[in-house]
Amino acid sequence: MRDDDETPTNPMSFGLFQREQRSLFGEILDWMLTPLLLLWPLSLALTWFVAQGIASKPFDRALEFNLQALKQFVVPSAQGVSFNLNAQARDLLRADDTDQIYFQVLDPRSGVISGETDFPLPRDNATPIPGQVMLRDDVVHGAEVRVAYTWLPRGDSERLVLMQVAETRGKRSTLATEIIKGVMVPQFVILPLAVLLVWLALVRGIRPLNELEQRIRARKPDDLSPIEESFIPQEVAPLVSSINDLLLRLKTSLTTQKRFLADAAHQLKTPLAGLRMQAELAQRETDSLEMRGSLQQIARASMRATHTVNQLLALARAETTGRALPSARIDLARLVTAVVQDSVPRALEHGVDLGYEGPDEIPEDCLMEGNPTLLQEMVRNLVDNAIHYSGHGGVVTARVLLDRFSGVQILQVEDNGPGIPENERELVLQPFYRALGTNVDGSGLGLAIVHEIAQQHEATVFMEDAHSDRHDRGLRASVRFAPKRADQHE
Repeated sequence: MRDDDETPTNPMSFGLFQREQRSLFGEILDWMLTPLLLLWPLSLALTWFVAQGIASKPFDRALEFNLQALKQFVVPSAQGVSFNLNAQARDLLRADDTDQIYFQVLDPRSGVISGETDFPLPRDNATPIPGQVMLRDDVVHGAEVRVAYTWLPRGDSERLVLMQVAETRGKRSTLATEIIKGVMVPQFVILPLAVLLVWLALVRGIRPLNELEQRIRARKPDDLSPIEESFIPQEVAPLVSSINDLLLRLKTSLTTQKRFLADAAHQLKTPLAGLRMQAELAQRETDSLEMRGSLQQIARASMRATHTVNQLLALARAETTGRALPSARIDLARLVTAVVQDSVPRALEHGVDLGYEGPDEIPEDCLMEGNPTLLQEMVRNLVDNAIHYSGHGGVVTARVLLDRFSGVQILQVEDNGPGIPENERELVLQPFYRALGTNVDGSGLGLAIVHEIAQQHEATVFMEDAHSDRHDRGLRASVRFAPKRADQHE
């Protein structure tokens, strides 16, 4: 049964809020075909206007020729103007099956000399120029015509005679239609072919992506090797490079995790075996003193196991999440002072003289950026490591050095323990490596944690012999932080 407060889930409701997945193939195809399909009607329209102009030119020339030929039959005289056509001239004005031809000879004073009486007059207001042939579009008897006209001089005065010849536009429209057909019919074949070629070219161009997808799918789950980039198109190369970088970081992370698990199991195996052995001995003991000794051994072994677990967790935190943790402005002097104060009880327990040298606080303009938790862990491991190896009667000094001019800060932890040979100082920064000849129990993680946290903060770790007035042996471990003034982060 279902509680009344539960709300049934509608599967369709999720689809309303899911963003539709885009198709790269479809989007490229749209961007390529849409301009083509939009430009095609525009191309047809332009072709129509161009065809009209092309079709009009030869007929305009023929119309001008007919006008020039008819001018020969206009005869001016003292009594007026006469227009006498012969048989050849009448053939020029004869209509055919397609077009009708109209003409007019007009004396503005005496009226129409010959031809159509209702022929429209020119609409331009310019001063007529005798003998110049003009063209215009007009309407005669309700039909659209093309008109060629000119002004002819009279013999007895400065007055001009208007002569006009018009032809309907049937032949022109027929020729323009034929031109359009000759252009459009091939386009109806070319356009689908162009669409097909674009589609095929796009399929071929996107094929490397499909091959890349198949190669990635064919990989085994544990195959984190880089993707081969030799056959990848140039446009996809940055994406593949980013994937390879991700695979490399993932491989590094998995390797770190595997190493951490293996090292943790190895380091915990010995104290856990000791705990089990001491527990078995305690169960068989009847003497209270012997049993107490076994319980003390169990307590010490459990403390060592706890210390190892804490250091393993600190190392894992530094290696995997150091860059993701939040940063803050750190006063290194106050942080080191706090760690030293917290470590005083442990130093007293081991008979170690623990002290601090340096400023009480760092000036505001020299504060550095860092993660307080990790930096505190780093200082604690340096101090604990020095206390542990100095032994009873040892002297440990934590020190903070500041260069006000450059802003460089240096953390130093100095002890009078056995020290570390110069040829092993790089090795002790690796997890679980312990210097030979120390005869001191340890997990080999302290300096590895310090090195990892220093790297997270772009700092460098270096070690040297601690020769001073108080002792002539020991180790001075230093962490040098890069200069990061406060004004660089504003």
